[in-house]
Amino acid sequence: MLVYLVKVKVKEDRIEEFKEATVRNHRATVREPGNYRFDVLQSQEDPTSFTLYEVYKSEDAVQAHKETEHYLEWRETVAEMMARPREGIKHEVIAPREKAQW
Repeated sequence: MLVYLVKVKVKEDRIEEFKEATVRNHRATVREPGNYRFDVLQSQEDPTSFTLYEVYKSEDAVQAHKETEHYLEWRETVAEMMARPREGIKHEVIAPREKAQW
């Protein structure tokens, strides 16, 4: 399993638009066969800061996600909403290892 933590800083006047676009992407992503989890988090301390918590079965599943219509639409839609480029950090899952525990 792979986990990506994607940090996104959004322009203050685009927060609601970003949330709407990202929730649309979330709804489609969680239906992908290789996706185990896709959480959209907003900082309570800084409402312009978001974290996407994404869990995939494999690198192939990540690549398949990046080729979906909903991801490509999201990426294009939110590009102008970001205050700076998003930062994705890949993590290896140590625990829990079993999908049933997710």
